[in-house]
Amino acid sequence: MQERILIIEDEEKLARFVELELAFEGYVVEKAMDGRTGLALAQSKAFDLIALDIMLPGLNGLEVLRRIRQTSSVPVIMLTARDATMDKVAGLDAGANDYITKPFAIEELLARIRAVLRNNGANHENSRQNKSEGHCLVAGELVMNPDSREVWVKDTSVDLTKREFDLLAYLLQNKGLVMSRERLLDRVWGYDFAGETNAIDVYIRYLRAKIEEPFGLKIIQTIRGVGYVIREE
Repeated sequence: MQERILIIEDEEKLARFVELELAFEGYVVEKAMDGRTGLALAQSKAFDLIALDIMLPGLNGLEVLRRIRQTSSVPVIMLTARDATMDKVAGLDAGANDYITKPFAIEELLARIRAVLRNNGANHENSRQNKSEGHCLVAGELVMNPDSREVWVKDTSVDLTKREFDLLAYLLQNKGLVMSRERLLDRVWGYDFAGETNAIDVYIRYLRAKIEEPFGLKIIQTIRGVGYVIREE
């Protein structure tokens, strides 16, 4: 299967040049010329790697990366004319896998892409092993390993906070059963929240933003006036 790469770069000639070179190497390539368009593509389609410029119109590359990292672990290589150490640190801290400074030789970019994709392939193999170990909870294309506290949607790793994970785990453990807000508060929060059941609604919104919306899924269903239930689509 051909690997898919997204280029988010506002220098049209450079973006086109990189697109042609990657296509020649056998990759399937899409490109975006501004941050917002690139982010929309990254969130709506599955890519194996993203080449992301920092200086972008609409939404800068670091902010695009931060938003991508809220829901996806797709490998990202930063492309930028800025070579200051702090800029590199900022990109890596935001979740970039690698960093290349313009102007660059296309051979170097291709080598970095191959290296990042190899490393990501090894990580996916480890993830598959984790999925096969212990008792996993599954709902459609959502998989959770309670032992390693890992969650995947469509083979993409999703980072959850402790509270989000515990809430999702309890819903998955009771898949197909409607859980009232009061019961969820008692079992997940561990104490009576004095009737403040809107906390559940807030965390359900957080979960949907991470495991449903980016992947076009509807896993958590609302039962009006009662609570929530997980049912496979």
